[in-house]
Amino acid sequence: MTSEGKKRPGPTRRTVLEAGAGGAASLAVGLPLVAGGTAVAAGTAPQRGGSWQRYVQAPSQRTVRPVGIVRSAGDVSAPQALLAPGGGVTVLRRPEPPAAPRWPQGTKAEASSTHAGNNGSDGRPRTYAADNAIDGDLDTFWNDDTERAFPDTLTITLPAAQQLPGVTVVSNADGVPGDFTVEAWADAAWRTVGTVTGNTDVQRAVRFDAPVATDRIRIAVTADQDTGQGVFTRINEVWPDAVAPVTAPSVTIDFGKVVVGYPEVDFARASDNSPGVRLAFSETLQYLTERSDFTRSDQAGGAGQGTDQYAVPAGGGTWTDTKGFGSGDDKVYADGLHGFRYLKITLDALPSDAPAAQPWGEVAIDAVSLDFTAYLGTPDSYRGWFLCSDEELNRYWYGASYTNELVVDTFRRDDVDPRNAFSPSLDGKLVLHDGPKRDRDPYVGDVAVAGRTLYLTHDDAAEAARNVLADLADHQRDDGWIPPASINNYTLPLFDYPLWWVTCSWDYVLYTGDRDYAARYYPQLVKVLDTWYPSVTDDAGLLSKGLNGTADYGDYAFLGRTGRITYYNANYVQALRDSARIAGFLGHDADAQRWSERADKVAGAINDHLWDPAAGAYLDSATGPVRHAQDGNAIAITAGVADAERAASALAHLDATTKLRYGNAFMDNDTLFGGASQRVYAFTSYPELVARFDTGMPDSAIDQIKRTYGWMDSHDPGITHWEGIGPNGSLYEQGYTSMAHGWSTGVLPALTHQLLGAKPTSPGYATWEVRPNPGEVRWAQGQLPTPHGPLGVEWDRDGKTFSLTVRVPRGSRGSVALPTDGHSVTVRSGQRTVWKGDRAYGPGVHGDSRHVTVTVLTHGTHRLTLVRKG
Repeated sequence: MTSEGKKRPGPTRRTVLEAGAGGAASLAVGLPLVAGGTAVAAGTAPQRGGSWQRYVQAPSQRTVRPVGIVRSAGDVSAPQALLAPGGGVTVLRRPEPPAAPRWPQGTKAEASSTHAGNNGSDGRPRTYAADNAIDGDLDTFWNDDTERAFPDTLTITLPAAQQLPGVTVVSNADGVPGDFTVEAWADAAWRTVGTVTGNTDVQRAVRFDAPVATDRIRIAVTADQDTGQGVFTRINEVWPDAVAPVTAPSVTIDFGKVVVGYPEVDFARASDNSPGVRLAFSETLQYLTERSDFTRSDQAGGAGQGTDQYAVPAGGGTWTDTKGFGSGDDKVYADGLHGFRYLKITLDALPSDAPAAQPWGEVAIDAVSLDFTAYLGTPDSYRGWFLCSDEELNRYWYGASYTNELVVDTFRRDDVDPRNAFSPSLDGKLVLHDGPKRDRDPYVGDVAVAGRTLYLTHDDAAEAARNVLADLADHQRDDGWIPPASINNYTLPLFDYPLWWVTCSWDYVLYTGDRDYAARYYPQLVKVLDTWYPSVTDDAGLLSKGLNGTADYGDYAFLGRTGRITYYNANYVQALRDSARIAGFLGHDADAQRWSERADKVAGAINDHLWDPAAGAYLDSATGPVRHAQDGNAIAITAGVADAERAASALAHLDATTKLRYGNAFMDNDTLFGGASQRVYAFTSYPELVARFDTGMPDSAIDQIKRTYGWMDSHDPGITHWEGIGPNGSLYEQGYTSMAHGWSTGVLPALTHQLLGAKPTSPGYATWEVRPNPGEVRWAQGQLPTPHGPLGVEWDRDGKTFSLTVRVPRGSRGSVALPTDGHSVTVRSGQRTVWKGDRAYGPGVHGDSRHVTVTVLTHGTHRLTLVRKG
């Protein structure tokens, strides 16, 4: 999510700073990392007391310029000039194409099938008849009506035989014919005269071995390109000659990492024929083609056909990517704000944009930049930070912070998800979006992770979470259900997200101490827990999806799960316990007791009905094929449903069945859908990390972090954290996948709360605890922002000695738990011994098999040292 914080200054167009190429993306392998403008040598061991600021990833200014040229094609001169504004211009040239060859009068076309007419992607009525492929109009096309079924055939019949040297098949970027043959009718039979495989060209010339005299040509398509626009055969034109295309001049620019905002191009000059440029954006090179990996216009029915368009005037000028048409007659469309790493600028124009924009001429570009709209996370803006002895963990913590900064942004009509997500009640407010590219809408499930990341880094922007939570509560349904987001006018039916609203509300109150919010939305809390969820509870006391008309409700991954699901019920236990804490904070003791008792009953029912003793793990579902899910098992542990024995067994099962080189899969088999056991969600991995740390397995947690976040960090686009990972480490939804997603930033709170060990235990950090889980990490230090001031923590392991220092702000108190690893130890506070062997020396000190805990630490600096015997 990206947002302009309260103190965000307005964009400063005259001040420019390079974005930096942090992260080892495919083009940057072996290059130094760049963080906040400072080079960080890969593999350099951090020094205790060193600078955490060098890991910060956000640009230092709102005007961001590219850092590299990936490639250029066609007639392009001086592409590198785009990296040095004022030091020359980059020129793209393309000659005016000759008129396309035409079929003789009376030629007809017929097809194996034809898609029914409709309003197309731009709302204009369209037909898809076979004759569209020979009408000389590149804006019309034949579209078959058998998606993913082949062959598709187009037969062209001439009024008389004609000598043909070849043909040209022209399609469009919605997906070109990939494999096809060209046949000619000769000697009373069809004869193959051309074969094409693996085609990706919109204009594909097929030259015959020898000219053919024929009155019929048949094109048989056996495979089409899949660009996510539906796998149909689309042919805009077939020309009666082999016309080799002139390569459209283009230059592909790298901003070094995912950025978000309004692109801007300074054109020095252009030819006087209104040459067009098409701009395609992508978070990865893999999905940067002739179209963007995602545009809101495509999602909403697409005037831009996958790119943003501009007609360059002869005198040049500055183009800022603003949503809408550049021509008064609904031509030359641009999408506005983009989240991307790579930008491809091509001298070209859509056929439908003529004559406002022409696909030929000359344009000279002086500079390219971006007006960065997200929260600007400079070192000065950080209120909390983290540093440890492990270079990789530091990178992942700040990569998570930058990912989250990208989704903190102002809610604006033209920038949000186009699927009826705009809401006047959010307009102009700071929010936590889903992702910078998509979905630009605040979903409460994402806030469950992104909110914690925000509170630990930039708590001055906590209003971004409050605005989302308050708005969703204000749209609560009469029966108590709370919508997950504003999308579909607040009607998207999700079963689990009202529970996340409860937990997110507790998180917000816990970190900020905002009593006014807790009191204002307490009635909504009561209604969702005491009205809606009881309406979907069965006779065993468990939530059962399907009751009360919820069979078609989705969840965070729109999974087809019904009945008693461990994840929903473990989430319910978590929400009930969180709501009891809110009730206690507000003095509603009877509600607190009632919800706590219900949580215990639901937890007991989960253990009675959903524990699988054969696998030693919780079932995903009480019915249907046997499978075990990461979400239910992990949250059952973190919510306190599982005892120590069950927790250890469940984590061992996940280790044995879900471990992949790019993380832990969210299902242990494929009975829910194909490939489920190869899919990794950082969203559901976060509670598993917490569970591993909290059950005394820090090295297991760190291993999982390095597999999950190391994969994302080392693959294009680098630095930022992906929405999901698919089989073999792929993007699980291809180019549609968000490569910077707030719900994937759980590594940050896990490292702060579990590895460093510091977290609040009552609203507004009135109380807190520090419980380090060092594993093989030698030292760690950090700062947590609190309403009372910074809470500073640092610890160090040196042989048999574990040293811990806590700096406590005034008005706050807490405890520290030093790890004993099962050994006999001596603990000193300053020079005073407070624990030795198995005995406490002084009040507020106690021990167990894993820790020695010292309580009631108040304002000031406290230094404790543990020395292990033996």
